[in-house]
This record gives sequence, C-alpha cells and structure tokens, in this order.
Amino acid sequence: MSAADIALSGATAHATAARRPSRRRWVGLAFAAPAVLLLLGIYILPMAALGLFSVTDYQLGALSFGFVGLGNFTAAFSDPVFMRAMGNTLLYALIVIPFGVGLGLGAALLVDGTKGSRPFWEVAYFLPVTATLVAMATVWQFLLHPSLGPVNAAIRALGFDPVYFLSNPVLLIPTMALIGIWQVLGFNMVLFLAGLTNIPRDLYEAARLDGAKSPVDRFLTVTWPMLGPITMFVVVTTSISALKVFETVAVLTKGRSGSETVLYALYLEGFEYSNTGYAAALTLIFLALVLVLSIGQTLSMDRKVHY
Repeated sequence: MSAADIALSGATAHATAARRPSRRRWVGLAFAAPAVLLLLGIYILPMAALGLFSVTDYQLGALSFGFVGLGNFTAAFSDPVFMRAMGNTLLYALIVIPFGVGLGLGAALLVDGTKGSRPFWEVAYFLPVTATLVAMATVWQFLLHPSLGPVNAAIRALGFDPVYFLSNPVLLIPTMALIGIWQVLGFNMVLFLAGLTNIPRDLYEAARLDGAKSPVDRFLTVTWPMLGPITMFVVVTTSISALKVFETVAVLTKGRSGSETVLYALYLEGFEYSNTGYAAALTLIFLALVLVLSIGQTLSMDRKVHY
C-alpha cells in the first residue's frame, strides 16, 4: 500500500469518527422526541394557553375578547364566593391532612402486626381507593340522610335528635372532610405498610439491646425515623388530594350553604357561567397554591428525613 493510500484511509477513518458523535446525537434526539412532544402538548402548550386566557375577558363561544391584564386576579381576591371557597378548601385540607396521614400510619401499624388476616385487612382498607368517589358520595348521601340514613337512625336510638350533616353549614366541611379521610386512608396505609416492610429487623433488636424496651420507644427510635421518606411522600400527596376536592361537593351539596371549594368555584365559572378568562385566572391561583404548599412541605420535611 502506498503512502497516499495510507493517508487516504487515515483521513476516511478520521471523518467517520468525527461523524459518529453527530449521528449518536441525532439518534438520542429521535428517541427523546416523542416524550418532548408529549410534554409540549400535554403540559407546556395548555399552560401557555391558560396564561393567555387569564389576562383576557374571554367567554366560552365568544368571537372576540379584550385584554384585562391582572383584572381577573384582582377580581378573584375581591370575590366573596371565591374567598369563601378558598377558606373552605384550606379548612378541609387542615382536617384531612393530619387525620389522613395519622390514621393511615396507625392502620398500617395494626395491619403489620397481624399474621394470617393481613391480606383481608389490606383489601378492606384499600377498597375505598378503588371505588369511584362519585358513586361512593351517593352512598354517603344515603348514610347521612336525616330521616332514612342508618347514621341518624343510630343517633335517634341513643335518644338524640337527628343531625343534619349535609344541610347544616357548620357541619358541611367537617362532614366532607370525614369522607375525604375515609378515601385516602387505605392508600396511605398501603404506602406506610411498604415502608414498614423495608425496615431491617436488626434495628429493632439493636434498639432493644440499647434500652428501648417498650413498643413506643422502639417506634420513636426506629420506626418513625425510618419512615421519614414515606411520610414526606404521603403528606405531600395527601395535601394535593385534599386541595383537589371536587366530586364530594358536586354530588353531596352542589355548593349550597356556602360549601364551595376552589375547584368547584372554578368549575362553575368555567363551565356553568362560561367565564373562561376568569376561570383561567382561578386555575392559576389554585396551581400556585398547590405548588407553594407542596414545595414548602418538601423543603421543611426534607431536613428531618433520614435516608
């Protein structure tokens, strides 16, 4: 082989090696393209459209609309219905979050201590999660009926007057919060059970040798710290579920007696009254509330979590 042929083959090999990273880059982009397009179509473009509608007075079906700037946002915070809905949502969340997390952990500890009946209790607690909340809200409507429901039948049997759970403005939000706790309990229990299963049993033996004789001591020194990551996840997901309450209000009260929540008020403005621009502004406020709460909980709890 001549020197010219050797030089030519070396140049060809060098050009091929130079093209290889470029080819890999295009292959990587081709694999990432479906996910990028899906993200763009499902999240980014709808959020951009939401932001655009929120600064207009557009109504569903209208052929024209005007730019109002931050007018929809200022109107939201001066709207007594929306502010009442915000207060109801926060009250609902303040009841559901601690009880949903605490009772879920308690149920997980009880079920984890059982032997032969554990599968039965897991299914029994998890069934409300699999049920459609709209259908179950109808069942709760019957259970809490002042004259036909078995709950008030038991109250009357004890000699007390019937309780109007779904018409008394004072009891409406706590009653719906009770239903919300009932729904999230099974899901939280399953998550805590997974965390309990992954705790090494050697840690309990070491804690016992170090003086943690009672179950409470072992829970505080071993179980609770080891459940830190699961607890943080459960708190954040329960908070988001509590803030998204909608079906219970739509089925049980339809917003009467001042029982509106943020999502129900948003639904009324966007689909019943066709105020698309105002509903878009309410949606952004709701998303900001969920985002701030989730990030705040994550940052505050992450410092105390043992990984």
